[in-house]
This record gives sequence, structure tokens and C-alpha cells, in this order.
Amino acid sequence: MNHPKIAFIGAGSVVFTQGLLADLFAFPELKDATIALHDIDPERLTTAQAAADYIARHRGARATVTAHADRRAALADADFVINIVQIGMGDSTRTDFEVPAAHGLRQTIGDTLGIGGIFRALRTFPFLKELGADMAELCPDAWLLNYTNPMAMNVQYLSAATGLTKVVGLCHSVYWTMQDLAKLVNVPYDEITYRAAGVNHQAWVLRFEHEGRDLYPKLDELIASDEQLRRRVRVDMYRRLGYYPTETSEHSSEYVPWYLHHDSEIERLRLPVGAYLGIVDENVAQYERTRKALATGEPLAVEGTMEYAPQIIHSVVSGTPRTVYGNVPNHGLIANLPADGVVEVPCLVDGSGLQPTRIGALPPQLAALNRTYLSANDLVVRAAVEDDPRHIRHAAMTDPATAAALPVERIWELCDAMVRAHGERLQPGLRHLLGS
Repeated sequence: MNHPKIAFIGAGSVVFTQGLLADLFAFPELKDATIALHDIDPERLTTAQAAADYIARHRGARATVTAHADRRAALADADFVINIVQIGMGDSTRTDFEVPAAHGLRQTIGDTLGIGGIFRALRTFPFLKELGADMAELCPDAWLLNYTNPMAMNVQYLSAATGLTKVVGLCHSVYWTMQDLAKLVNVPYDEITYRAAGVNHQAWVLRFEHEGRDLYPKLDELIASDEQLRRRVRVDMYRRLGYYPTETSEHSSEYVPWYLHHDSEIERLRLPVGAYLGIVDENVAQYERTRKALATGEPLAVEGTMEYAPQIIHSVVSGTPRTVYGNVPNHGLIANLPADGVVEVPCLVDGSGLQPTRIGALPPQLAALNRTYLSANDLVVRAAVEDDPRHIRHAAMTDPATAAALPVERIWELCDAMVRAHGERLQPGLRHLLGS
């Protein structure tokens, strides 16, 4: 595979596309790649192409960059497909926050579990089904590298509904958690040894060592001496569960029933309710700054992001072995989690592709939380695959944070309100209102 073709689906996420391209073009073996960009927004697609051309020049790459309003043209004969689509963009995200808030439900990020995650998944599934069909026809041997959230639901749906098998979901949470922990205990990241496993945004640091010495006792000392550290959700969870979670406090608070429903906990742990809406606004502002810079000839940042997709592509193309963290169907990788659920585990990647690591059983308190998460995911996927709108409500009833905040009648009313709000973005069979 001397000149791989890499298709970016949703390339109008320009800032993220820039970071991935900077990583790709940093590898000598990928400087001659063909980059096929696709987006349904013509202005964003034009901006993405201009940014890609700029980064290729500044990285000394000889890449061929093409832009396609037609997704199928971008996919044809691709070796790798990077999915970074967000269905509904900022308007749908605001709906995911504002409608639940009107029903008394608090969210911080809303992209993985809970009402926000459920409906982000349901409006993404129709697109994923079409993408899977196109790939089966146009590039059946390509690897699909998915960044679109909700990660675990999307990967499980792709497995259940499309027949694609070369699919991995990618997220930076494990990498950046370990970077942060290394700084906290004052040990260079390159010198620590670690292993994490669980589910996306709720995996656990099972091993954290330096030169064979367990670093958890040092972390315990720091937490005991620093009140501000104890005012983080993920630290609070670590102190009670014994293993550090691999996602931010804002994310972590949404996947359990203990925090967001209580004013005292929001204050104690400094939880920013509705935080993601600020991120949406900043993403738009970043895009506008990039578009303006390209139009006026100002320099763009061409910095790598250490994301996994470029590393995977490089390993497959060059045969260089490395370990990344990937989200894949469980199939026995974690013994005490459901077989069809999607888990996050270390994966070896080399010229033969990607091979997940068998972990064994998680500590029981961790598996208990992950099973609840995967149960809600399973019901969302079943809602779409079986075309059963009742399963949307069952998923919301199963979700820990939603169940802690609302009585069951209000949960069903909220689901009806969300179905009405998202309307045409849902598959027809899921648009039915069921009342309370």
C-alpha cells in the first residue's frame, strides 16, 4: 500500500481535520497519500480543502487532496475512512440540552449516554447505515476509523446493522488521562507503564506504574493533601471505586446517578451544567478564525494532535507495530461485560491490521457500572435495529442519571418531546409518540 487513499467523511469539522492531517503528513510513508474530503456543507468543504492544501505544503507532503460533495466519490477505492460527522450540528446539540432542561434534567456534555447521547445516536444511525452500505460496495476492505459520538453506541450499531467488521472507534480520553496523571505524580509520561479498559468515557486505569513501582499510592498522597483535587468528580469516583476513570469530571458525572441531581454535589464538585454548549460556540468561532486566516493569507497552526487514526494508518501502511486504545465489540475481551457491547481496550496495530487485547475480568464494582452503561446502549441500538420506539424509553429508564432525576412518567414525556424536536432526523418507525 504505497499511496493509501484516506477518505474524511465530515471533513467540514475543519479544526479536527487539520489536526489529523498534520499528524498524517508527519509520517514520511504518508506524505504521498490521497486525501479525499467530503462534507455536505459547500463552504465548510471548500475551507477544509484549503486547510488541507496549506498543511500539506507546510509539512512538505506531496499528497493529492480532493474535495467531494458526493460521499460515494470520496469513498471509492478508499483504504481508510475517517468518520467525523456530526448529524444536526449545533442546532441539534442545543435541542439535546434545552428540551431535557425544560423537563428538569441536567447534563454537562450530553454526547455519550443519557438523553443527549440517546438522541445523538438515533439521529446518527440512519447516516451510519448509508455509510456502511456505500463502503460495502465501494471500499469493502477499508478500515472505518470512527470519531463520531456516542462512540460505543455507534460502533455497536455499525456492527449490528451494516455487516462491516473492520471498524474501530477512536477517542483520546485514555491518552490524555495518562498524560495528566503522569504530570500529577511528576513522572515523565514516556516512563510510565499503564493499562486501561472498560467502555468509552468510562474506562478505568487498571495499572499505573513507574519502573515496576505502583504509582497509585503516590496519587493517594497527593489527593489526601489537596482539597481542590478532592473537588473533582473523577477523583471522587477513584476514591470510592479504587481505580481512576479515564474521562473528565464533566463527562463522568453524567454516567452515574450520584452527582447532577443534587445541588450540593454540583457545588462541591464544581460541575458546569450545560458546559458543552460553550464548546459548540468555541468550535464555531475556531472554524471562523480558520476560514478568515485562509482567506487573508494568515498563517495556520500546523500542530500534531497525537490522535490514534493517523497512528493506525501509519502502522498498517508501514508495518510499524504500536499500541493504541480502540473501541470494538467485546466478544469476550472483558469477561464480565456483555459479549455484544462495545468496550475500550488496548489494541496492537501493525501491517496485519488491528488486534484487540483480551483483558479478562474487571474488578466487580467497575464491571457493574459498565454493564449499566452497556445495557442502555443495547436498548438504543435495539430501538433502531428492531424499529421499536418503546426501546428508546426503556433506554432512558435504564440510564442512571436520567432515572435519578425524573419519575418514569416524566421520562416518557421527555422522550416524546425529544422525538418531536428531532422529527425528520429519526428513522420513520421511531417517530411515534407513546405518551406517559
